[in-house]
Amino acid sequence: MAVVGGGAVGLAVAWRCAARGLRVTVHDPAPGSGASHVAAGMLSPVAEAYFGERELTGLLVASAARWPAFAAELTAASDVDLGYRTEGTLVVGLTGDDLAEAQRLWSYQRDLGLPISPLRPSELRDREPALATRVRGGAVAPGDHQVDPRRLVTALRTAAERAGATLVTHAVRALSELDARVTVVAAGCGAAALTGLPVRPVKGQILRLRAPDGGPPGFRHVVRGYADGEPVYLVPRENGEVVVGATVEERADTDVTAGAVLRLLRAAVDLVPELAEYELVEATAGLRPGTPDNAPIIGPLPGRPGVLVATGHHRHGIVLTPVTADLVTDLIVAGPTAPTTADPLLAPCTPERFAGQRRPG
Repeated sequence: MAVVGGGAVGLAVAWRCAARGLRVTVHDPAPGSGASHVAAGMLSPVAEAYFGERELTGLLVASAARWPAFAAELTAASDVDLGYRTEGTLVVGLTGDDLAEAQRLWSYQRDLGLPISPLRPSELRDREPALATRVRGGAVAPGDHQVDPRRLVTALRTAAERAGATLVTHAVRALSELDARVTVVAAGCGAAALTGLPVRPVKGQILRLRAPDGGPPGFRHVVRGYADGEPVYLVPRENGEVVVGATVEERADTDVTAGAVLRLLRAAVDLVPELAEYELVEATAGLRPGTPDNAPIIGPLPGRPGVLVATGHHRHGIVLTPVTADLVTDLIVAGPTAPTTADPLLAPCTPERFAGQRRPG
């Protein structure tokens, strides 16, 4: 079988399939250089639960529940520390208007039965003294964790190759180039040209800071919040890095703009003032693979049962890596005659929902 795309999802599929005895070749000219390289690595099924995305939220929750076992198994298979952390996520509002906006979303999330609990300002600062005294309130989502995507890709590549997968560093321009019984297209935004599916690039600019003197950041939780209407997230790493992100732009370039850097830094420092003294070490932009309904596309390509698609994860590629790899691997092992709706998690993700929007690929 062939896997087109060497990001987190493609490599996870390759690892799972190779571990089950399949012969796997991964095709990617620059593995791990796409959206996975730019991603922050938040595993946030609760904080990322948005209005009108109930089925997607169910998929996020299911995949996040697989992450502890997935991380342990991958660490053992690769001998790579993933930077997996479980301190939880704080969601905060700087001003009264910011807090009101956040509370609307918390109410919706709690109505879904998701674990998120409001906190008073004093309770927030008991958990994270580095938060600004101006913060008006917030909530904690204890089950929203994080992982380092760059370490994740390294681990997945190592584990896949140890399981017998082969990596070929060249670009696939058309699926007809591949001589494989089964092909999995996990090429992010590149899946559109290969399959004709409505996958579009959504630009995201993101920053990486470094704590002074090589020490760890002065806070432990992931902090997501609103600062004078500007949404921002702060992801602390044990190695002293803090990831600050991210813009959401309907554009296909990867230029880093001064305005985006300014907005992100201003919001970050408003929430955690000590970040003003951190070193700015990286400013990058990447392209998320978006779909019309924001949900991923997972399953056989209509009319081509030997081609499976695993793309369109938008903001959720890292958290959805375990469940996507499991669903795709199960489909491959079951064979082309197996019903694609056997797993209820797969039903809302299949490519058939875009049958009328597909271009010849």
